[in-house]
Amino acid sequence: MQSTELSRRDQLIFVTAIGGLGVGLVAYFSGATSLARLVWSLTIVLSLVPLSVDVFADLRRGKTGVDLIALLAMAAALAFGETLAGAVVAVMLSGGQLLESLADRRARGELEALLARVPHSVERWQEGRWSQVPIRSVAAGDRILVKEGAVVAVDGVLESAGAVIDQAALTGESLPVDYLPGQRLRSGTLNAGSAFEMMATATAESSTYAGIVRMVEEAAKHRAPLVRLADRYALGFLVFTLVLAAAAWFGSGNSTRLVAVLVVATPCPLILAAPIAVISGISRSAHVGVVIKGGAALETLARAQVVVVDKTGTVTTGTPEVQDVVRLGTYSEDEILRYAASLDLVSPHVLANAIVEGARRRGLSLTLPEGAVETPGFGVTGRVEEVSVRLGRSSWVLEGEPVPEPIAQLRATSRSDGSSLVLVAIEGATAGAIRLHDPVREDAPATFARLRALGLGPIVLATGDDRSLAERVGGNLEVDAVRSDLTPTDKVEIVAELRRQGTTVMVGDGLNDAPALALADVGVSMGARGATAASEAADVVILSDRFDRLADAVSIARRSRRIAVQSIWVGMTLSGLGMVAAAIGWLPPVAGALLQEAIDVAVIGNALRALRPG
Repeated sequence: MQSTELSRRDQLIFVTAIGGLGVGLVAYFSGATSLARLVWSLTIVLSLVPLSVDVFADLRRGKTGVDLIALLAMAAALAFGETLAGAVVAVMLSGGQLLESLADRRARGELEALLARVPHSVERWQEGRWSQVPIRSVAAGDRILVKEGAVVAVDGVLESAGAVIDQAALTGESLPVDYLPGQRLRSGTLNAGSAFEMMATATAESSTYAGIVRMVEEAAKHRAPLVRLADRYALGFLVFTLVLAAAAWFGSGNSTRLVAVLVVATPCPLILAAPIAVISGISRSAHVGVVIKGGAALETLARAQVVVVDKTGTVTTGTPEVQDVVRLGTYSEDEILRYAASLDLVSPHVLANAIVEGARRRGLSLTLPEGAVETPGFGVTGRVEEVSVRLGRSSWVLEGEPVPEPIAQLRATSRSDGSSLVLVAIEGATAGAIRLHDPVREDAPATFARLRALGLGPIVLATGDDRSLAERVGGNLEVDAVRSDLTPTDKVEIVAELRRQGTTVMVGDGLNDAPALALADVGVSMGARGATAASEAADVVILSDRFDRLADAVSIARRSRRIAVQSIWVGMTLSGLGMVAAAIGWLPPVAGALLQEAIDVAVIGNALRALRPG
């Protein structure tokens, strides 16, 4: 059943139950006692029918939950003529189910959201012109046009002079990659530069992106089913209730005592306390910019033990910044950066934006260039204040000349630390180089410290980056283990391995993280900058671009669950004492109902504490 259908059904049952209880009370206080009992009886029956269907469906699957206790309580109340008590139970049960359905409504259509990211049509060259055709009609060998800002729809080979590809969604690498003619392109990546042509080497169904979609689906199938918090306590409470009710009936021979026990035993603390505490925790999380998709996700997050964290866009900002400017001639660092940033004012390249922003942060005055020409995948050339400037790939800037030793060393350093290198030539001579990197978030170290203080560990950094860069970042953050050079499949295998150690949280932001997010006990997506696929596959979405919200979410989840468990135990203890009193004849059904209502108010009030800051 779809979530919307379930919510409508729960709303209808709740409205029917509370309406029946209200009409019956009006009839009762008007003197129409028989009519009141008839209305309450109908209310019980109308609530029992859908409840029985659900309970027997659970029993066939081997599940025994809190709903079975409520079913027995309502059935006994109906059988022994305690219709008012049965109607009250119906209201409490339907209200609890409605709250739970609202708290547990999860995002649907994960695979549809993944597929929606790829265009449904492409521009294909046919009959001497470009024509828009459905993506399903693309075959290997077709010539495809990928426009600026478009997603590469199928795997293929680059045919244009060059291309700038943003692979962040697929590989997690934040810095764009320059492609040369003949290099292979993968579907799901983004064209971050000018439009280019490619030749398809596969259909959409057999391309890289479709494979990741299938992987997400498979991972979701292998996730362990989540259990409602109240159901963990329901079986023991059920056994205690049945034994005590039977003993009271057979010991005294008085059915009134059995009814009194069942009335007091009505599991409203279980039915209401847990959902209210959970939905309060979800509301509290939303207040700090974290969306938790349902009560089961919050409960599981509260029990988290192991944390797997992606690097790019998760513990790093995901946005390239100027790391430093290296002088290779007579021009100063500021002059090199000013000329480069001025020329990059007209470039759509991601690194161009970072260079312009870096210059502005230094307070440098920029000038619009003249005659700027960009060669996609290579660089830009033009004139700034009548000065000739050329910047981009070192091989392109040097125009085929041998690479000098200082530049060769810079290239080697950039490869080892994961930075990007942009060479700058002024008036035909190499003036310097600009290095850009993806910085670690300022709040990352403190967030990991908070997670450890909350008892989580081990913490594993999992990334597609090379080993040296991954270990450098992991060492600075003092994580317990670093896994590098990972594909989406590798991340799924790591999550599966770590789940055997304990409840595992996977934190990521890109398409490449989606399969692992789907498999983890709790998937957490950095939704402010992350891919839609990651947000849809995750159980928890951090809306703000702040990594420390991860620790906030865990803290809120643990407090909410603690309050829920506390409310359950307090409610069950008070109900247990009342049931014992009813069993020995000290508490008649009416008094028992009043006592149960007082217990309900107490546990609900306690559960609402989860709305407040801890």
